[in-house]
Amino acid sequence: MKFVFVNRFYAPDDSATSQMLTDLAAAMAATGSEVHVVTSRLRHDAPSASLAPRERIDGVDVHRVWSTAFGRAGTAGRALDYLTFCVAASLRLWQLARRNDVVVAKTDPPLISVPAAWVARLRGARLVNWLQDVFPEVAAVLGVPLARGPVGWLLRWLRDGSLRHAAANVVVGQRMRERVAALGVDPARVAVIANWADGSRLRPVDRESNPLRAEWGLRDRFVVGYSGNMGRAHEFQTVLDAADALHGRADIAFLFVGGGAQRATLAAAAAEQSLPALLLKPLQLRESLEWSLGAADVHLVSLLPALEGLVVPSKFYGIAAAGRPTLFVGDPDGEIGAAVREADCGYAVQRGDVTALVAAIEGLRGDPALRDRMGHNARRSFEARWDKPLAIAKWGTLLEGVARAC
Repeated sequence: MKFVFVNRFYAPDDSATSQMLTDLAAAMAATGSEVHVVTSRLRHDAPSASLAPRERIDGVDVHRVWSTAFGRAGTAGRALDYLTFCVAASLRLWQLARRNDVVVAKTDPPLISVPAAWVARLRGARLVNWLQDVFPEVAAVLGVPLARGPVGWLLRWLRDGSLRHAAANVVVGQRMRERVAALGVDPARVAVIANWADGSRLRPVDRESNPLRAEWGLRDRFVVGYSGNMGRAHEFQTVLDAADALHGRADIAFLFVGGGAQRATLAAAAAEQSLPALLLKPLQLRESLEWSLGAADVHLVSLLPALEGLVVPSKFYGIAAAGRPTLFVGDPDGEIGAAVREADCGYAVQRGDVTALVAAIEGLRGDPALRDRMGHNARRSFEARWDKPLAIAKWGTLLEGVARAC
């Protein structure tokens, strides 16, 4: 069987979508399948870097096509990065795809499913869409003008066609499944496979022996952490207000590790509100993720309620693997809010409910036994539902089924 994956980033890039695709592609290659990845020559955190055009990694043939490299500096530049990659990736996909091959298109860049569907149909291949988000609806919620009106309608029409004609559409949450099915996609062709973390590499670590706590001056403090992308989909004002309310608590620190569109906003707000207990650190390498996640006593996850069903914050799975409680800020009945409640591994609070967030932080700070119990619950639920081997097995079953149906 031959599989061709398409995504803008791949190993050695360490972004979330890259890591999961790298895990899956390598696992499929290990079964003896022929596996190709069409990706860019870029790294998400270093657009000026240029990776090798061709490489073989863990049995996977990696084809890196040229695209512009403006990065995240501006909307126009990012759009051009998307467009040039879509064109170049489609041409390479045309060269690679053959009858009965399975093409798997992720959602970076947005709408890559549209040209992938055209190529797959003309080449006689089968298309599987892997939706990490639902675009252009996400952009419309975030106020991007072109995602609304006639242009937005056209983009949705093109996108919907690529979903309806796919052999399968894999989404990362039940709410997202409902959203996609509501677009007129056959529910039988929409499968839920949640994102994951690697539980063999990411395990609970003792806070006292964690070198990063000493290096970052956090040894004796209760640390409320946030790890990963600080993007526009995430809500931080509630967190900032909670940090301000706890301003006099020298024993509590807020640690933000990562980057994204709102990182500068967080830094500016911390300076304006004189919040010395709010620390910002750069994105850590995957090899040190165990230590950076373990540096916090409890972790924050946030999502704008209007984006429920359109986005699922995958950072939650790494937090659960690390055996730490989660404080979710958003819709308590949403995908992550419900998971936190069902696993009894933290608290979910409404956006803007600063009082509830402060109470949750103080409660966990003052009750180590509660903290430990919720951390154990998180890891136990992770091992039962979100560990890498479980997700890879589901993916393997789905992809083999699509291939055999050809």
